[in-house]
Amino acid sequence: MIELEGLTKRYGEKVAVDGLTFAVRPGMVTGFLGPNGAGKSTTMRMVLGLDHPTAGDVRIDGRHYRQLKDPLTYVGALLDAKAVHGGRSAYNHLLCLAQSNGIPRARVAQVLDTVGLTAVARKKAKGFSYGMGQRLGIAAALLGDPRILMFDEPVNGLDPEGIHWIRNLMKSLAAQGRTVFVSSHLMSEMALTADHLVVIGQGRLLADTSMADFIRENSRSCVRIRSPQRERLLDVLHDDGITVVEAGGGALEVAGGKAERIGELAARNGIVLHELSPRHASLEEAFMQLTAQAVEYHAHAGPEPAPRDWGAGWKGA
Repeated sequence: MIELEGLTKRYGEKVAVDGLTFAVRPGMVTGFLGPNGAGKSTTMRMVLGLDHPTAGDVRIDGRHYRQLKDPLTYVGALLDAKAVHGGRSAYNHLLCLAQSNGIPRARVAQVLDTVGLTAVARKKAKGFSYGMGQRLGIAAALLGDPRILMFDEPVNGLDPEGIHWIRNLMKSLAAQGRTVFVSSHLMSEMALTADHLVVIGQGRLLADTSMADFIRENSRSCVRIRSPQRERLLDVLHDDGITVVEAGGGALEVAGGKAERIGELAARNGIVLHELSPRHASLEEAFMQLTAQAVEYHAHAGPEPAPRDWGAGWKGA
């Protein structure tokens, strides 16, 4: 388990992490979400002792990271896929890590096979694609067979097969009773992977809840209806106190989960329905709703700037 208590990090006047208190528990995948600049990477670095808190505390199974003997056997982490000596082969990179943490040499070949890098094990890391680097970083995280795993943007650079693989890997690790803490901006993937969510904005905790509760509490649901007897349907719904809005394309929408009630009213009044479909917001929509006021970097849509004349007289900047 990872436990944070009032964790704070300041860089001069800038507060990167502001009093975070939450726990990452075993047996589930916990997603760590937040806009750019929210403090996710800084928080993960403090868990691993790479940055020191200005205030507060963070413990791993009741101890600070620096107190762990052979830490790779307790915590495996992928924070930066490029944090590899380019002149070393994948095998030698992992072997160095294994020897420094008392991990048997045989484990190196096992994790290379797990991540699909056996064929390039003796090739230098500097020739790896970004996706191959991600796989090597995941192999390093798995090397010590740790109880706790942390991944920062683990699907970056992976192809669809790789994304499917890492999703199933994280789920299987959690099913084994391990603690899995993963940060990602890919909402569609997080919706398929995470059981629990921790959401931060501008360094502060915004949510610590289950995936289902997060979506329900931070989004609106509705029922979409289409009928050839539209005016008759509108009268029946109005008489029952149900508010209807136009949805475009001849469809109507009713806020909330009233699909059963609408179906019963239509049947009772002999109204034909061509569509009666409950709609629920996605994780992305719920996330945008919650973090709308906590986004530090805003882009604004607008017209393209007029082309500049880069004539022969231009001398550069």
